Amino acid sequence: MSRDEFVKHFGGIYEHSAWVAEQAYDHASSGLNDIDSLTQSLRDVVDAASHEQQLALLRAHPDLAGKAALQGELTDASTSEQAGAGLDQCTPEELECFKHFNESYLSRFDFPFIMAVKGANRHLILAAFEKRLTNSRDVEFKTALEEVHKIAGFRLAAWFEEEHS
Repeated sequence: MSRDEFVKHFGGIYEHSAWVAEQAYDHASSGLNDIDSLTQSLRDVVDAASHEQQLALLRAHPDLAGKAALQGELTDASTSEQAGAGLDQCTPEELECFKHFNESYLSRFDFPFIMAVKGANRHLILAAFEKRLTNSRDVEFKTALEEVHKIAGFRLAAWFEEEHS
């Protein structure tokens, strides 16, 4: 596949960060034809990125059950992921909890709370918010990057399943 086709297909795997797919394609020493090599190549780009690039990647993620979700402004992937965790079914009280936690988290860490929500529900997510708010910034930065990698892994697996079914 050409570079443009590759970026078109995989540029959204890391939320609003096509640069990850661009660099993976440019630096691939072997084929990116299977899910494992593609996942590792994309992960390597993120892990080798500067702190500023990683921070920009984290900041590209939307709040969970936040304003963008309520206004229908999420990417298709984020909309599906949040709906799969039931975030589109929050009560007004739960939405207020999410709003409070999103604001507290952003204020404390300077990037949004990120969690791979596949297999989770809003109760587990709120509990994770509460727990992770006690982390140091360094620990939480690393945790958020790992969650971004999990999200990318889920998105790649879904893409490969769709393409090969």
